[in-house]
Amino acid sequence: MTPGEALPPQEYAVTRADLVRYAGASGDRNPIHWSDRVATSVGLPGVIAHGMFTMALAARALDEWAGAPGRVVELGCKFTKPVVVPDDDTGTTVRVAGTVKSVEDGLATVALEVTCEGEKVLGVPKAVLRVG
Repeated sequence: MTPGEALPPQEYAVTRADLVRYAGASGDRNPIHWSDRVATSVGLPGVIAHGMFTMALAARALDEWAGAPGRVVELGCKFTKPVVVPDDDTGTTVRVAGTVKSVEDGLATVALEVTCEGEKVLGVPKAVLRVG
């Protein structure tokens, strides 16, 4: 990795079935993640993915770019826009792009852009990876 390098974008399909599995694994069974009726009653546009699930997709892309799991040293972001997941077999797609900002002492700082339907869904996402 070199400063200024654009990392190859990674795309991940997200379906309602993924949300159900994540709810079970995480213990976050909030109905906004599976019920359109509840989600819209609280002002959401529909069922939304868990914020931490979206962040986990960014971590998955980082593992891919690092060449192996376990090299993410730091990952942070703000949850700025929900990932709305339609009730069909296709779902939606989350795209993770990254640019290497610096490489020092075996650590690469990566600026991320995480989008869904062309909209940024994570604000100021940044990561540090162990490289080399």
